Amino acid sequence: MKMLRRALVALGIAGMVAAVLRMRGTGGTPPQEGGWRELSDSELT
Repeated sequence: MKMLRRALVALGIAGMVAAVLRMRGTGGTPPQEGGWRELSDSELT
């Protein structure tokens, strides 16, 4: 019974941490500029 109680407490704590991280993260939008570009020969050496 003691082990079951500890497992439930651990799951509860993990759930609270996940909820806090989800609420705190705003997500936002990814950057609209930049990204990949083709390199010239002089940039490769």
